[in-house]
Amino acid sequence: MEELARLGDIERIAAGHGQLIWTAQGQEGESLGPGVRAWRHGAAVAVAGPGRQQDRLAVHGDSADAAVLVRRVLEEIGASYRLLGEAALIGALVREVPGLVPVHEFFWMETTSSPGAAPDGVRWLDAREETEVRSLFDRFFPDSYAQPGRAGVARWAGVVGEAVGSTGAEPLAVAADAWSAAGCGFMGGVVTHPAARGLARAVSGFVLDALVRRHGRAALMVLATNAPAIATYERLGMAKHRFGAAHIPAR
Repeated sequence: MEELARLGDIERIAAGHGQLIWTAQGQEGESLGPGVRAWRHGAAVAVAGPGRQQDRLAVHGDSADAAVLVRRVLEEIGASYRLLGEAALIGALVREVPGLVPVHEFFWMETTSSPGAAPDGVRWLDAREETEVRSLFDRFFPDSYAQPGRAGVARWAGVVGEAVGSTGAEPLAVAADAWSAAGCGFMGGVVTHPAARGLARAVSGFVLDALVRRHGRAALMVLATNAPAIATYERLGMAKHRFGAAHIPAR
């Protein structure tokens, strides 16, 4: 097992797989993000990224080599990390790594192309408006990882207006530039007021355009059961890849 210390090494091995690049959380130069470590064994690579909400271990490559690699890596870093990778690979690892059980499947979606011109009415929100976004999450998306004030959430874009029955202007649809990294911007926290569902595409397109321009790639994760959101992101030019998650349950 060879440990990788430079972002460029991961980028070359990743060969266009944005999740590995994103998990590395590189910010400047060749260094990896705080606490991030990466390894290679044969034709498999694993990148471990600690997080306040969840520790992630992104895995890619040959399943036999990956099984050896994951066993060794988990012995070194501990079993708190949740494995993420292409669904077929995670399925093979569940069969080969003792104690590993599946959690769920989702889509990793990414694009290296700008969705196009910025829609009218969408803009980056100011500090006061970002505070008002919290009410939107409290009411309609309390389980979102990306929320105002959380570490790694850099900025919010949205549309501000008056919903039916409201007493004044408020954020109607928002999305965040959250946990973006060198080589892979990341969008999270996409939520809309029920009276403004049609704005999700406009806000998402605005953020994705900004991320591609800055990082060369934009990505997100969405549950495989969320068909409306997947369709929206596909219309914005994002390619989807079925991924799986697995972990070793705490005893």
